[in-house]
Amino acid sequence: MNGQRAALSQAEALAAMLAGSQFATDVMLCPPATLLAVMAQTLTQSLIAVGAQDCHPKISGAHTGDISPEILGDSGASAVIVGHSERRTDHGERDSLVKAKAEAACRAGLSAILCIGETEAERRAGKALGVVSSQLAGSLPGAASPANTIIAYEPVWAIGTGLTPTSDDVAEVHATIRVQLESVLGEPAGSAIRVLYGGSVKGSNAAELLAIANVNGALVGGASLKAEDFFEIINVYAEAA
Repeated sequence: MNGQRAALSQAEALAAMLAGSQFATDVMLCPPATLLAVMAQTLTQSLIAVGAQDCHPKISGAHTGDISPEILGDSGASAVIVGHSERRTDHGERDSLVKAKAEAACRAGLSAILCIGETEAERRAGKALGVVSSQLAGSLPGAASPANTIIAYEPVWAIGTGLTPTSDDVAEVHATIRVQLESVLGEPAGSAIRVLYGGSVKGSNAAELLAIANVNGALVGGASLKAEDFFEIINVYAEAA
């Protein structure tokens, strides 16, 4: 819940920084719904894709205040985040609803960026892997494929706090996710789905995080609000690619 129309200048600045770049790194901005259409139009000729932050599982109907993935797609979105920890916590979203939203995104031709992650209490209790595995099993859309599904591991306690897990912790969770995807979806789909890391990602730690096995990108929070900060992260990933 950040960004008014003035934030479009940051999107334009980022597009200018990326202009002429040759690296094969996907870049996406997921603004509030109020900015989605105008940002998509603003970035039409850029290297930046546009996504949404949430959706309703139904195509249409009496759901005042909600937005269907079809409406998001019509507004210019190519992806939508589902199951973010703040939706799970603030709105009590369960795995079954997250799965329905992810399947709705696929139905509408959008990619579902499916978020999973443990709380600090769950991490301290040694339940992190169990929680992540359970959320993935309960939230993964039935037709998940590398073309329509991206997994984002975000330890809840690391979001916006400046804290990050150790490299070994991230490697362990991402390896668990990869094994589970391969078990459920088989080869080659399970090994090709991108698994992102999120939670206080910034320019100073992006290189270390990218180097971890099975980390295929980043879901960036606060550091994406300013073009220079986000570009610093993108540059790290571009150099590694």
